[in-house]
Amino acid sequence: MLQPVLQRNDKKAKTLIYTVSIIVFAAVTILGKYNLAGKDILPFNPSVFATANAWINATVTLLLIAGLLTIKNQQYVLHKNIMLAAMFLSMLFLVSYIGHHLFAGETAYGETDGIKGLSDAELAAAGSTRTFYLALLITHIPLAGLAMPFILFAAYRALTGDYEKHKKMVRYVWPVWLYVAITGVAIYWMIEPYYK
Repeated sequence: MLQPVLQRNDKKAKTLIYTVSIIVFAAVTILGKYNLAGKDILPFNPSVFATANAWINATVTLLLIAGLLTIKNQQYVLHKNIMLAAMFLSMLFLVSYIGHHLFAGETAYGETDGIKGLSDAELAAAGSTRTFYLALLITHIPLAGLAMPFILFAAYRALTGDYEKHKKMVRYVWPVWLYVAITGVAIYWMIEPYYK
């Protein structure tokens, strides 16, 4: 096992985890209500953020699987580095996600005519894949928001050398994080044809 790099039961660390989680949740929620789409502020198509999000999520998916394999093979240093990279990329994802929603706005699955709201023809054309897309979205968004403090606490437990608590948390947190990463890619793949 690795030597701890943080102090256990540090109230400052717990406060920081809660504070960061609340600030990120608030930023995503509040900034999601603002829309700078169509104002040509950026010198590039803001949908590039969505593409970046998909690549980041795909990379996080691979890192999470690699993290599982390395810990099963007791490659502790490599596991730590992989998981820290996954966390860094997840933070980068949040910045890109906010950028996308701020500068590109919302995209409705199935909307093809550029008029807000889906017509009967658009709904019929989208068919049952729209229902599947919405089911993914309805599970993806809350799990992504709720997982963050647990991911941070799991990392904190590992960095303090509290491996028993880390293992207990990761049994639940890792599959949720993996699901969020995989569904993030699937959601992008499904909505991408409807970006303007």
